[in-house]
Amino acid sequence: MSLSHDIPLGNTEETVSRWTKHDTSWMLSLFGTAVGAGILFLPINIGAGGFWSLLIMAVLAGPMTFLAHRGLARFVLSSSKQDADFTDVVEEHFGASAGRLISLLYFLSIFPILLIYGVGLTNTVDSFIVNQLGMDSPSRIMLSGVLVFAMIAIMMAGEKVMLKAFEVIVYPLAAILAGLSFYLIPNWQMPDLAIMQDWQGFSVTLWLAIPVTVFAFSHAAAISSFANVQRRHYGKEAGQKSEQILKRTSIMLISFVLFFVFSCVLSLSPEQLMEAKAQNVSVLSYLANVHNSPFIITLGPLIAFIAISSSFLGHFMGARESLNGMLQKQVKMAPGKLDKLGIAFMFFAIWFAAVMNPSILGMMEALSGPVIAMILFIMPMLAVYKVDALKEYRGKFSTYFILFAGLLAVSAIVFSLI
Repeated sequence: MSLSHDIPLGNTEETVSRWTKHDTSWMLSLFGTAVGAGILFLPINIGAGGFWSLLIMAVLAGPMTFLAHRGLARFVLSSSKQDADFTDVVEEHFGASAGRLISLLYFLSIFPILLIYGVGLTNTVDSFIVNQLGMDSPSRIMLSGVLVFAMIAIMMAGEKVMLKAFEVIVYPLAAILAGLSFYLIPNWQMPDLAIMQDWQGFSVTLWLAIPVTVFAFSHAAAISSFANVQRRHYGKEAGQKSEQILKRTSIMLISFVLFFVFSCVLSLSPEQLMEAKAQNVSVLSYLANVHNSPFIITLGPLIAFIAISSSFLGHFMGARESLNGMLQKQVKMAPGKLDKLGIAFMFFAIWFAAVMNPSILGMMEALSGPVIAMILFIMPMLAVYKVDALKEYRGKFSTYFILFAGLLAVSAIVFSLI
């Protein structure tokens, strides 16, 4: 059961040529999916490598984000079936066995992130209740159950409610990010502009910064549902419209997130950034300690809660669709019943993880990383040379650029895990 069934078929070409509320809603949904709690660690993870590596990654972030997600959307839209989801498309293009394996890996790359968000959401709200409100810590079983149920209930309510929830969440998130970025301007320091003499060390730093940048801006989990909805909404013009929405999403992401990253990095010295990295704390926690600012201390949990909530919704959308797609291939049951079965499984799994609060979450995130990079960057580009529907993109610079960036990202992740 896909979100695409919640909206009417086909629209006029006039709708395609102009920007509509539908397009804005999906732009905000994709933005919200990308901006998770990881944004609070991004300035430290990228900035600790020095100003020049930060600048180079800032220049590359826009093209990598837009071109990779456009490639994945084109891949989903290349199916000959009108209502094909990601699972259907990979089976159609790569055969049943390979298709099922890729679909399983895709689900397993998204699902651990949902577990991480379930834990993060519970910890953030619990910390806020204890530290900001001065109340006793509530029952973890009750708190996590209510939070996870509330998030899933939004998704169960259908596309309109889900998109409205993104609007309610994302506008404050963007406003707070921009406000905090401006707030830090008086603390900006002149960065160290000396070019590193150790080119080998500099290139390794830059190489390892690629996957960090890729995942900071990734909204791959929502792309299949997004592309499907555009196909149902715009028909043959879905590719053109998807590209337009993805372009504006990328511009919004780069503008808000990079301004936040630069503002945080310029407010701290290279030594402080390295210290923050060693402490493994979020940039807001470190800034609050350095500047002794109650304003930043208060904003930290709020940004974390909003960012985790918005990203949870987007990742749940992808996990729900991919799990449904796999179950439909294996179990003969009505799609509606399968959907409810899948949602029940995910609810109890996320709730269990949130209650147990395991310490292996970082490792799970690291293991899902290479699969996301392969599915977002490498697989759609390989499909360009395998699928006739995508042959017009063969030999284009953007195809080689994304394939090369994907190989660098996967190799960097594997290198960092060894």
